[in-house]
Amino acid sequence: AIKLARKWAKQHRGEQAYEILATDGSFHGRTLAALSATGQTKLQKGFEPLVPGFRHVPYDDLEAMAGAIGPKTAAILVEPLQGEGGVRVPHPGYLAGLRRLCTEQNILLILDEVQTGMGRTGRLFAYEHESAAPDIMTLAKGLGGGLPIGAMLATRPVAEVFTPGSHASTFGGNPLVCAAALATLEVIRQEGLLTLCHEMGDYLMGKLQVLRSRRSAIADVRGKGLLVGIELLTAGRPIMEACQAAGLLINVTAERVLRLVPPLIVTRHDIDEAVAVIDRVLSAAEA
Repeated sequence: AIKLARKWAKQHRGEQAYEILATDGSFHGRTLAALSATGQTKLQKGFEPLVPGFRHVPYDDLEAMAGAIGPKTAAILVEPLQGEGGVRVPHPGYLAGLRRLCTEQNILLILDEVQTGMGRTGRLFAYEHESAAPDIMTLAKGLGGGLPIGAMLATRPVAEVFTPGSHASTFGGNPLVCAAALATLEVIRQEGLLTLCHEMGDYLMGKLQVLRSRRSAIADVRGKGLLVGIELLTAGRPIMEACQAAGLLINVTAERVLRLVPPLIVTRHDIDEAVAVIDRVLSAAEA
């Protein structure tokens, strides 16, 4: 996606256009360029010097993003909802505002939907909540239904700058995992998992809001669909480890945010059990 954006910009905005604007707290991957785009210095330590050409601005701040755009800008790269950054949900209108900015300034909008895509938020892609269609989108994780796969989607006018020989990948188009991805899409469509995700997400959020009213350690509960974060007032790792020991597989991001990403086939019974575990662990921690 970064390569495509740079190649497109050099053809449409001039040789000086190569810079990608990303956001603080973002997470875009572990390879060197994606790590350079990531807005978390703690993850970059030990891998310097980073790839040049990335600048970071505050997330969920349209004014800051607009002010950062200049002649060198090729694209804006954001997550529709920050996962690794602490399950941060932007205000309504943020993605649509980025779309307008990119259109007005003749730069590309790249959406990293690796965590949010494939129904995780109740829509197939999270940008659909605001009809903020990107020029380039990245997918992985849920796309393969358990098998490793990554994919980049682009609009035709943007994709056309990748002429034969300008890009290749050893594992690109692997038949096995592509078949798995097609099967995953069929299951999502045929079994109504988008509707189920929306319903179960609302149910989970309701249960967690009740829990928040009872547990003083919880500062906030936020998320969309089945990507939910519980922000604590204390360190999250001990709570996470206690939950895992009790049989609940969760993780912690941004040091204090418990991240819940249950499977899209989760049931009310599963959610009840999960919230009960969290309740018991927090109760023991408060004792």
